[in-house]
Amino acid sequence: MTISLYDLSVPTFLQTSRAIGNVLDRAVQYCGEAGANPDDFVEVRLFDDMAPFHFQIEALKNHSVWGLKTVKTGAFTPPPLVGPMPFSDLQAIVRQAIADLEALTPDEVNSWSGKDLEIDVFRPLDPANASTSKWGPQRLAFTPETYLLTYSLPNFYFHVVTAYNILRAQGMPIGKGDYEGTLRSKPA
Repeated sequence: MTISLYDLSVPTFLQTSRAIGNVLDRAVQYCGEAGANPDDFVEVRLFDDMAPFHFQIEALKNHSVWGLKTVKTGAFTPPPLVGPMPFSDLQAIVRQAIADLEALTPDEVNSWSGKDLEIDVFRPLDPANASTSKWGPQRLAFTPETYLLTYSLPNFYFHVVTAYNILRAQGMPIGKGDYEGTLRSKPA
């Protein structure tokens, strides 16, 4: 089976980004019906030592859009984190990430395949003790495919599912199908 770099990345990022975008829209609707304020979600964390909701949404963008820019340029240089912001700005981040991903063409992305990358990634400095290790940059050698499969996509999914779980833990009536979004099934 052959899969292109584009098919490996862009439709995968889009499926999940669109799904979380729909979840954020539903959060606004949920808050309206419950007399709550979606801005109250912005700084919620699952655990004290985990990053808050706003970080999870910024990481979605950084590991999808900037992950692909890393493959293109060979340098992971996402913009600085913005920090706490209104919930509507988080929705705008997801919409912009979707627009940026939709703007990529298969020919463009596939032209980045097959090169060697040496990229500084943020990792536990002692991987054997990742839960207690300090974190810092590490220079690792990748191909575009291995970078996306072993770093960008796992981080993307981690932060999206954490955002989903934060909303679920706050009482939002969402389920697995909301996280999955529209599956890319084979036409009948």
